[in-house]
Amino acid sequence: MDAQGITLLGLGPGDPAQLTCQAWQLLETLPEIYLRTRQHPTVQGFPPELLVHSFDDLYDQADSFEYIYAQIIEQVLTLGSRPQGVVYAVPGHPFIAEATCPEIARRARQAGIPLRVIEGLSFIEATLTALGLDPLPQTSLVDALILAEAHVPTFPTDSPALIAQIHSRAVASDVKLTLMELYPDEHPVQLVHAAGTSQQLVELLPLYEIDRSPNIGLLTCLYVPPLPVGSSFEAFHEIIAHLRAPEGCPWDREQTHQTLRQHLLEETYEALNALDANEPDHMREEFGDLLLQIVLNAQIANESGEFNISQIFKSIYDKIIRRHPHVFSDWQVEGVGDVLQNWEKLKAAERQSSGDSEKGLLDGVPLALPALSQAQEIQDRATRVGFDWPNIQGVVDKIREECTEFIQAEDDTSRTAEIGDLIFALVNLARRYNIDGESALRETNIRFRKRFSFIERTARSQGRSLGELTLDEMEALWQAAKQGS
Repeated sequence: MDAQGITLLGLGPGDPAQLTCQAWQLLETLPEIYLRTRQHPTVQGFPPELLVHSFDDLYDQADSFEYIYAQIIEQVLTLGSRPQGVVYAVPGHPFIAEATCPEIARRARQAGIPLRVIEGLSFIEATLTALGLDPLPQTSLVDALILAEAHVPTFPTDSPALIAQIHSRAVASDVKLTLMELYPDEHPVQLVHAAGTSQQLVELLPLYEIDRSPNIGLLTCLYVPPLPVGSSFEAFHEIIAHLRAPEGCPWDREQTHQTLRQHLLEETYEALNALDANEPDHMREEFGDLLLQIVLNAQIANESGEFNISQIFKSIYDKIIRRHPHVFSDWQVEGVGDVLQNWEKLKAAERQSSGDSEKGLLDGVPLALPALSQAQEIQDRATRVGFDWPNIQGVVDKIREECTEFIQAEDDTSRTAEIGDLIFALVNLARRYNIDGESALRETNIRFRKRFSFIERTARSQGRSLGELTLDEMEALWQAAKQGS
């Protein structure tokens, strides 16, 4: 039986007995067939008189799967244009974990080439049977080759995942490293080899050992059980939406963007305190509280039709890519200085395209920032366009000048202006040494509080009040506190 146009045939997971009746009927009448690869157990069960071609030679000639698949697609489309057409067969199902068939189908329809699809069992059914699992409600299906190139897992970690195409130990190693960014090294996982065939094997082992398995091959996939409920952003988003729902929390349901402003500010400062203390457990807790404020505001905006969390993600995602052409495109930079200068140029171009060309370089500095942080950001932006002292000596001379002007000031108004100028110049000095002025002052405040508390505790232990200590006594205690800190 000659085929006309293109027939896409699924060969099932690997056992010839699992071919569909429709597939067997076709194979028994075909003169020839083209395979993406012969490396599939079902091929051994083909009728002996069937002429079998494959594209395996392409895998030996190129390193890029994208190139190989593009070549296969072109050749199948050409073969399908012949009077006798072509039958093109792939492992599993033609449209599950198969890069070539969807594109062949799309382009065949565009070109008016007749298309027929003969389905087959995919690796999914056989793998789930081997594991004894139901994929519902939300198992993620993941391509190992894409995951191997990622820096973090690309799916919700509190849902299970089935990772296909773990076809080599090298791929397993890359996948392992990506998963271990969020999963514990000892997280129990299962490697499933040759599911649906007589060689089927399921290995239970810790995540860190998956690339040590000697059984990994072309028919290997990985099942990753979920982390505890609530370990993903999706679960967190759901619980915040629940708080705002009719059956949720009365307090949360009453909140607006404006009523949450003070909470956002408080949580921001508490996160800064955790950073100042350099306490990881405290940081983790405070970052969570800060994230709560952001997602709660996003949920409120969603309910009022302003925007939603997906739009927030998309906006900042696009902005990061747009402002990092040296990472995501082909721009060449030399060091941080080039990056910052290009950053300002890109922001200026964005202002131009959005109709905000009248805005100046400093208009984006938030007025709500603490004064020291605001001064540092202003100076950073001015420096990116070359408005700065050429060397550190110019900054030091400016500080001396401002000190003299402050001393010579004759009234409170002048002294206020001059002390502001002096602090601004000191911020510039800190910035030139890559010191964040706000953080430096916060650390000094913390040190002062600790040392002053030592003086208070010592006075109390002696049965005295602070007012009863002489200045010399307090200075001696201060020096003792410095020695102990």
